[in-house]
Amino acid sequence: MASQTYKQYAVLVSSTVSFTVCFMIWMMFAVLGIPIKQHLGLNETEFGILAATPVLSGSLIRVPLGIWTDRFGGRIVMFVLMLVCVPFIFIMQYATAYWQFLVIGLLVGLAGGAFSVGTPYVARWFKPEQQGMAMGIFGAGNAGSSLTKLVAPSIIAAVLTGRWFLPFTPLSC
Repeated sequence: MASQTYKQYAVLVSSTVSFTVCFMIWMMFAVLGIPIKQHLGLNETEFGILAATPVLSGSLIRVPLGIWTDRFGGRIVMFVLMLVCVPFIFIMQYATAYWQFLVIGLLVGLAGGAFSVGTPYVARWFKPEQQGMAMGIFGAGNAGSSLTKLVAPSIIAAVLTGRWFLPFTPLSC
């Protein structure tokens, strides 16, 4: 049987990775919105609404997710949250109209509520004197939004041009 320390750190690592992925999903429209804006010919207001839609739904779902985490546990709520978001990431490739992207943004944005799932879940596994360290490590999952901005342009370029590039190198290389 696994030791208590092993379980604590397994929860911490898996929750941090899940949180990172959720934040990558949550901020996806901030990067993908630019090619969508060009493709659909959106004006600045429409683009702003598109980019803000996932942020809005992610913010609004945090309280219910926190309640469900207290009731059902963080592991199951995080799993269901990620499971709900996956189909909409897949469906996005078939979206052709602005309203479709808005609906997808609302549903994919639910991943932004992951913070209110992981924070209490991870904290419960650690003693009060260890919770600061655990919350600091878990909070590093916020880097997921930065990872999206680092990785997504390369993926978009690979799809659009058929060539792979690193975001910090010129596209003409």
